[in-house]
Amino acid sequence: MSFPDTAAELRAEMPALRGRLMANQPLAELTWFRVGGPAQLLFMPDDEADLAYLLAHLSREIPVTAIGLGSNLIVRDGGVPGLVIRLGRGFGEIAVENTDIRVGAAVPDVKVARAAQEAGIAGLSFLRGIPGAIGGALRMNGGAYGRETKDILVEARAVDRSGRIHVLGNADMHYAYRHCGVPDDYIFTQAILRGERGDPAAIASEMDKVTERREATQPIKSRTGGSTFKNPPGANKAWQLIDAAGCRGLRVGDAQVSEMHCNFMVNLGRATAADIEMLGETVRRRVKDHSGVDLEWEIKRIGVPK
Repeated sequence: MSFPDTAAELRAEMPALRGRLMANQPLAELTWFRVGGPAQLLFMPDDEADLAYLLAHLSREIPVTAIGLGSNLIVRDGGVPGLVIRLGRGFGEIAVENTDIRVGAAVPDVKVARAAQEAGIAGLSFLRGIPGAIGGALRMNGGAYGRETKDILVEARAVDRSGRIHVLGNADMHYAYRHCGVPDDYIFTQAILRGERGDPAAIASEMDKVTERREATQPIKSRTGGSTFKNPPGANKAWQLIDAAGCRGLRVGDAQVSEMHCNFMVNLGRATAADIEMLGETVRRRVKDHSGVDLEWEIKRIGVPK
């Protein structure tokens, strides 16, 4: 499927635009599942000012979708209408300021954990266990191994749909479990994260344990999308409910519930986005029938079916 090419028209309307603007750009290779259709338009801004300029001048009729490293994302097979924004090198800064780290939203979580370790800043090791970038962690209060983004965030910067820049304190984010209360149209550009003084060797050891635990329990070398569903309230975790409903190893086409960790789905090679989403919905239905629990998607799904 291809969309009308409006890239040249938009560039003519925005002569000061500096970033890369591409029409009908494939998105599958930008996601960990390696599935999905194209973006009608894909924009990679040079920096925050470039992003703000585009959003200030973009017609309100054009939908805007922001994506990160694609680690927690299904792009549907028909692609994504409107404009998809992906932050790149202009949002990759890391600056250590005492026990604070100022980071761009495109920086991978693991890279932030490593920078903190090298600077002797403890408390950020859990980021090693989150397969995404800081923008995604801000948007969904990403967490792992007992800690969440809300535990370390001092301040975040974001650009709204009208191109206005906002500076948000921790309380302004209205965080809950895997949830951020900031308006959906805010695109995060930067964060200040705070840890505490620690021993670099001890922090490195803690990070190694996170790595070993992930490799032993999660299919991280497969085409996957991280945790599929949020853990529901109560004693049982999502994977336990999925396992109890008999879904471990369940397949739809080449999409499979991981044998290693059944809150992960994997693309065995030729799965479509429709296969993966149908598998997820089948799991949700079986869990509902078995335990009465409505599992809520943690993976973000965007775009239209083919």
